[in-house]
Amino acid sequence: MTSLPLLSVLIWLPIIGGIVVLLAASGNDTLARRLSLIVSTLTFLLSMGLYTGFDTSVATMQFAEFRPWIETFTINYHLGVDGFAVPLILLTTFTTVLVVIAGWEVIKINVAQYMAAFLILEGLMNGVFSALDGMLFYMFWEAMLIPMFIIIGVWGGPRRVYATLKFFLYTFLGSVFMLVALIYMYTQSGSFGILDFHQLALNAREQHWIFLAFLLAFAVKVPMWPVHTWLPDAHVEAPTGGSVILAAIMLKMGGYGFIRFSLPITPDASAALDGFIIALSLIAVVYIGFVALVQTDMKKLVAYSSIAHMGFVTLGLFFPFVIFSKGALSGAALGIEGGMIQMISHGLISGALFLCIGVLYDRMHSRNIADYGGVANVMPKFAMFTVFFAMANAGLPGTSGFVGEFMVILGAFRANFWFAFLAAITLILGAAYTLWLVKRVIYGDIGNDQVAALNDLNTREYFVLAVLAIAVLLLGLWPAPLMELMHASVDQLITHIGTSKL
Repeated sequence: MTSLPLLSVLIWLPIIGGIVVLLAASGNDTLARRLSLIVSTLTFLLSMGLYTGFDTSVATMQFAEFRPWIETFTINYHLGVDGFAVPLILLTTFTTVLVVIAGWEVIKINVAQYMAAFLILEGLMNGVFSALDGMLFYMFWEAMLIPMFIIIGVWGGPRRVYATLKFFLYTFLGSVFMLVALIYMYTQSGSFGILDFHQLALNAREQHWIFLAFLLAFAVKVPMWPVHTWLPDAHVEAPTGGSVILAAIMLKMGGYGFIRFSLPITPDASAALDGFIIALSLIAVVYIGFVALVQTDMKKLVAYSSIAHMGFVTLGLFFPFVIFSKGALSGAALGIEGGMIQMISHGLISGALFLCIGVLYDRMHSRNIADYGGVANVMPKFAMFTVFFAMANAGLPGTSGFVGEFMVILGAFRANFWFAFLAAITLILGAAYTLWLVKRVIYGDIGNDQVAALNDLNTREYFVLAVLAIAVLLLGLWPAPLMELMHASVDQLITHIGTSKL
């Protein structure tokens, strides 16, 4: 541990850095890029202190900071992280560096504003994962919509206004119900402290209403079926960097919300409604997989793939309640840890796939699958990375895509055979739409003269994709360091919700 207020630094360094880039580098694109790279890299390097200084043997909040903020309403600037938050913060800082590098040459208009938006967004996302006060959490949760709204609305595609409005309305309206739940719990506890909420003795009726309020906020963010329709539009219209952050980080906030709020605060309601959540998850896993099969736009295909893969996350978080109902806590950790690993893995893989699509779009300005064919003949290095990430997306053993899905399916068998069977179908569907994409875009004869004229990866693109490939391979072959971060926190959560329910 260190005396440095590390969490505050990770929140405010990129925010202040973004403001500096916006004010000092407007009109100077080279300075804007360099300052953004320095700030994002420094933030990532500092975030590694969370990993090196984290005590994996305890489940208490670490790197805690506490200062009174609005004392009249007992609202405090309270920060802290556990085994659930640390991996997501590391993923955020790591991904932001790659997004800055990926946009180095691609973004040519309003470069300073583009880079500043991502830096500010990074700080706000770190705030979401660090906040231990309900109102502070809500402030960061809502504020991060603004830079993403700007990113899609300014640098997005032809239908960017429609996509931004749909994105904002879905996520904002869902969050209003979360605010109502936070205020109600404040009236019961006299505090907005999230850890105080965990100790509230709520009756069944209160728990059900609070659970539903949180569900509306977190289900939209995941997104779960049927409130998923904003995501494909947002991905298609967003610039490549926006799609990467949406898939890699922002979707994970829904899963994190379930872990931080729904499961520990409303364990009885979570148990009573687990079948409903599992049903929605299985629909996302199976039905959305079929939807992905018929897509003609590469970005839309990967977007629907993201919805299907995030269904594994919510499935892993809620099937332990079926295990609890059988009177045993054994095996419940598989679901929660599998869901967390799936979140990190999906962040790496989906981000990489969107970057690959961005490489092609930068050259041909088309995401239509039919416009390609035989790309491997002229871009062998690009084809190598794309096929690798596609296989990881399909859950190839040895990649990170396999680990989380395997743990969730293995745990699901302990809950219900049919849960596991239906979830396993997505492995077939995932392979189907992924291989179908690879076949049509990467392999075969050269599709047209535009494809024949394509240039392979430059040094910057190669570096970004190579770093992600190493991360996907490392997590797939050696997930132990990530799992060790979570063990104590997972055990504490299981004990809390298990004893509450049993």
